Amino acid sequence: MAVLIGTDVDFEKTLETSEKVIVKYFADWCGSCKLIALKFKRLSNDEQFAGITFLEVNAEENEVARKMANVDNLPYFATFKNGTLSNGSATSKEEVIVTMLNGLK
Repeated sequence: MAVLIGTDVDFEKTLETSEKVIVKYFADWCGSCKLIALKFKRLSNDEQFAGITFLEVNAEENEVARKMANVDNLPYFATFKNGTLSNGSATSKEEVIVTMLNGLK
């Protein structure tokens, strides 16, 4: 599955229409955000995570989406299940992201 780009305009709709969502919050100036981007894309194509929507949100440009996950540092990852925040972590470690994804299964 491809990584979708989310904005405040469509963020809540994505949470309503997708049962399981992981969001990567980033900023254009964030070097760690750029480094984890390829790993996030690779994970989105992993069959074991089929059924999970992968979403990227620019935290600086999308205040509503950022506040819904209580983003306090970047990169920040949040999982939502049935539209409700279930987990959030400021990390650039792939194993933490995998643990979060496994929590959505």
